Amino acid sequence: MADILRITKVGIADMAIVKPPGTIRTSGLGSCVGVVVYDQIKEIAGLAHVMLPDSSLSKGVRINTAKYADTAIQEMVEKLQDEGARVSSLKAKIAGGAQMFQFSSGNDLMRIGPRNVEAVRKKLTDLRIQIISEDVGGSNGRTIEFNPKTCKLNIRTVNKGSIEI
Repeated sequence: MADILRITKVGIADMAIVKPPGTIRTSGLGSCVGVVVYDQIKEIAGLAHVMLPDSSLSKGVRINTAKYADTAIQEMVEKLQDEGARVSSLKAKIAGGAQMFQFSSGNDLMRIGPRNVEAVRKKLTDLRIQIISEDVGGSNGRTIEFNPKTCKLNIRTVNKGSIEI
């Protein structure tokens, strides 16, 4: 009997892990970055919907680790390991990081999308996780869905259609 495909939905500032026959999806990626980290041989993947580049921006005592690039990717890698993924085999695909609004000032704080992409790339580099492909930047929102069986990331971009990387 055929496996029924299950879609795990990841909200904003959230993360989850999935194995086949499931897929994992997040929507509403504007300036946020969707970070998929996966082990192709073990057929396991994690997806984090990163909102901000750095947890040092947090004002609270307890932080939502999934909200920030530095803490979300670290925690996701640990969860993947707990589920049997091998750190040496981890790869990544990223999407999002759009500049949703144009600002006349050159204020770096308003460049949330590009700063998120930079922070995600830095953290993945620090963890020695290779980025296999990416679809970042621009000014349109995205919805992404990853299949850990095929390791394909489907990206639907507002007003631009779908691509698979």
